[in-house]
Amino acid sequence: MKLVITCEHGGNKIPSAYAFAFKEHTDILKSHRGWDLGILDVFDFVKEEANFYKASRISRLLIENNRSLHHKDLFSPYTKILSKLQKKHIIDQHYLSYRMEVEQEIKKFLDQGEKVLHLSLHSFTPQLNGEIRTTDLSFLYNPKRDEEKFWILKMRKSWKILSNLKLRLNYPYLGTADGFTTYLRKQFPERYSGIEIELNQSLLKQGQFSLLLKQNLKTMIQQL
Repeated sequence: MKLVITCEHGGNKIPSAYAFAFKEHTDILKSHRGWDLGILDVFDFVKEEANFYKASRISRLLIENNRSLHHKDLFSPYTKILSKLQKKHIIDQHYLSYRMEVEQEIKKFLDQGEKVLHLSLHSFTPQLNGEIRTTDLSFLYNPKRDEEKFWILKMRKSWKILSNLKLRLNYPYLGTADGFTTYLRKQFPERYSGIEIELNQSLLKQGQFSLLLKQNLKTMIQQL
């Protein structure tokens, strides 16, 4: 088995060519809407366990790397106003360049006869639209795929031994919703498993507790 670890929302950077679109909205870039707070630090802590890893540091408000090209929210309200030529450049330079490299590496492993487990790391805001998210972390997967069910059972058992943090499955989002892993399942219907790991941002702000969380996550990955 080959392990791939990615991080689609690792940063909130805006290329200088498009800074004008956010001139009056710098605060939004620092919020959970601009990026997955704290997740890049987690990614950097565990990435060496992977056979291939990659993170995007471009803000999701420039372009949403975890959505399909046809998705209505591919571009944010701040970039939907850009010209077709500008949008094409963003897609080519910051969307396709990221996703195609990951896809090509997965294909290479599969062509070698390997199975691939892809862990896509994310974090979620503890409160959204008045709703309190009542879990510490979650694994998102497709329950109709036997190999993903196998990995979920293995990860769930390992996590239960390592930590008493509250774990849920397919929460606060469904693992079958539009996303990078959903796209890759269609490209690689056999021997590919895509699982998103969602961490509560409130945990990632708690110093030593955040370190323990990262250590436990790394140990779980090592046991796969």
